[in-house]
Amino acid sequence: MSHPSARNGGVWRRLKGRVAHRYRMLPLRSRLALLTAVAVALAVAASAAACWVVTRDRLTEQLDDALARQSVPASIVNALGDKCTGSLPGNVWLAVPTDYTIQIVTPDGNVCTSWSKSAIPAQKSDVDVARGLSDQSIHTTRTDDGTEMRVLTRPYGGPLTDRFGPQVAISVATPMDPVTGPLNQLALILLIVTGVGVLGAATAGLWVARTGLKPVDRLTEAVEHVARTEDLTIRIPAEGEDEIARLSRSFNSMTAALASSRDLQQQLIADAGHELRTPLTSLRTNIDLLVRSEQSGRQLPAEDKQALLTSVKAQMGELAALIGDLQELSRTPDAAPGGGASVPVAALHDIVDSALRRARLRGPSLDITAEVDPWYVRGEPAALERAVVNLLDNAVKFSAADGAVEVALHKGELRVRDHGPGIPEEELPHVFERFWRSPSARSLPGSGLGLSIVARTAYQAGGTVELRAAPGGGTEAVLSLPGAGTPPPDLPGI
Repeated sequence: MSHPSARNGGVWRRLKGRVAHRYRMLPLRSRLALLTAVAVALAVAASAAACWVVTRDRLTEQLDDALARQSVPASIVNALGDKCTGSLPGNVWLAVPTDYTIQIVTPDGNVCTSWSKSAIPAQKSDVDVARGLSDQSIHTTRTDDGTEMRVLTRPYGGPLTDRFGPQVAISVATPMDPVTGPLNQLALILLIVTGVGVLGAATAGLWVARTGLKPVDRLTEAVEHVARTEDLTIRIPAEGEDEIARLSRSFNSMTAALASSRDLQQQLIADAGHELRTPLTSLRTNIDLLVRSEQSGRQLPAEDKQALLTSVKAQMGELAALIGDLQELSRTPDAAPGGGASVPVAALHDIVDSALRRARLRGPSLDITAEVDPWYVRGEPAALERAVVNLLDNAVKFSAADGAVEVALHKGELRVRDHGPGIPEEELPHVFERFWRSPSARSLPGSGLGLSIVARTAYQAGGTVELRAAPGGGTEAVLSLPGAGTPPPDLPGI
């Protein structure tokens, strides 16, 4: 059987869970208004409580001062002693005027109260005064008829000690009405002020929440509009430097980036479709000729048939290269620009040596010279090799049959210089665009994506790439990648 405290704890936790759940389900403006009202309520309640306590203490202090200043004449004390011992007629006592309740407290706790006044039970502090253990006692208590009284008790060493013993105390008491009356009125006023303050705070909080959240409402409407219509041209006015303005500017930047990305994607699809159409058309034409020759029974000459097959093979290779380039451009980068600890370290000089071997096979008649210094970079080795191969392929493709290509790698800067026709100055800004090809080079094989891949790889590795006219003719490509001439100490196998 579970303990009652455990059951109560479970009920309390469930209650808190329900309250928290309902709070989370409220709209944001309602939560702000509620929090404002609660905060103001707590502040006003604390202020009201402090005001009430200070007023109570001040009024009680004034009442205590009045009691302390009150002196009891010896005639009244003696008359009270005679009354309590039965030696004074009642009509004589009535002739003794006093507005306070006066009573004698004996060491054994008995009290003798003035005529027509309700007796006040003696407290321990009163008895201690009567016994000489304390100099004074002041406290609040109730009479036998329930009246709340403020009582001041002090020792008395007059002739009464002959009647009540060696020690006795005199208590002077007065009703607490001068304190409780104003306090009750003050409490009522503070309660009304608190209620009005909380109601006003809730109203003001709701108004402030609605006003302050208008930019958020506009942002929400804009997001819903984008989700519903896919319209990325929408912009939100951003004024000021507050958080809402920053959020609006961030949203505008995001939609602008998305619109630019979608435009680039659509352009890429259109360009890819255009580039694919040419080899596909040529393939279809060549294959149609071969099929028609077989169906008609008129065999093509062996030389023509071989030329068609060679053309088909070349076009298939061109398609494969184009699709590979598109896949490379669409691949999500594994690291942010500049690389990081999770990106592998690649030996760029080994990559350049491997690319040089491939370039010499593609241009056996070219004089390709190289000066390669050790250099280590952070990047994907396959992507780096493809970029270097693309640079060398360009140099081989635009060089004369007996031309020369100079390659140099020094302190992270790879230079590939050819002695071909060069690139006109006005075309240099477009060489890294996707599918862009110089009008003078459109008859040569290629997809127009090679330099785009080089630029993308350089950006991912935190480097740069540039094409410029070389002194004396030709073109010089400069690929700069950050790194070091020695491998990091944690690189195995190097």
